[in-house]
Amino acid sequence: MKKTTLFILFSATVLLITGCRWRTDSFVDPIYDDRAPQAPRNVEIFNGDGVATVIWDHSPDSDVKGYRVYSSSSFNGRYDYIATVYGTQYDDYGVHNGSKYFYAVTAYDYNGNESDLSYDYAYAVPRPEGFGKVLNEATAFPASSGYDFSGYRTVAWNSQDADVFFEKVDGIYYLSVFDDTDIQDMGSTRDIYDIAFAPESGWAPNKTVKAVPGRTYVLWLWDNTFAKIRVKTITADRLVFDWAYQTVEGEPQLKPVIAKGQRKLSRVQ
Repeated sequence: MKKTTLFILFSATVLLITGCRWRTDSFVDPIYDDRAPQAPRNVEIFNGDGVATVIWDHSPDSDVKGYRVYSSSSFNGRYDYIATVYGTQYDDYGVHNGSKYFYAVTAYDYNGNESDLSYDYAYAVPRPEGFGKVLNEATAFPASSGYDFSGYRTVAWNSQDADVFFEKVDGIYYLSVFDDTDIQDMGSTRDIYDIAFAPESGWAPNKTVKAVPGRTYVLWLWDNTFAKIRVKTITADRLVFDWAYQTVEGEPQLKPVIAKGQRKLSRVQ
């Protein structure tokens, strides 16, 4: 009886010892984790019409459960929580065209540990856009050969509101602007979203570029705003295009603000 009692006591002691865990410098408890994941990297923003799309890279940490998206009105301002997602993209439809939004993303694990905010300088200024618009050639159909981005409408090529117009010279199709506006051919693109920012230089010196299907063109407009159009098709003096227009005026040092009043619709000779 004494031997049996000793054996049971020994077995209980072994079970008690093997069922315990101690936190030491060389041992990490797989159940309890108080270390936050790394902050997400490569956060990017894509502008849309009434939407800002936020994307980022997968976290390298194996225990990440999901991500939290935050926004702010300034890069160094207070970031407010807006969503929890389990992938690497978030579409923010709670934005307004013409307003600037900064975004940051955190990663969190199964124990609720949350990383720092992402460090990327990522912002969006949502803007209006349109698809399948039509311009007719200026000589044959002058009343519908120009486009007014601020009014979202076709106008006459020589209208005060015309930002760009479609014309044919010696059998070649062109997109042209007046002297108070700039235009640049950005090359072949898959869609209107491929070109994210307006260039700082490289504008066409003669204010006109060949119109080619599949290419995107950026315009620096007379009122110091930017727009882009992508030519989809050109058939029988008819051009079909997609467009996007940034309604926020650019920084003053980029281009002088013109005086109010009538535009002088002059062209490079």
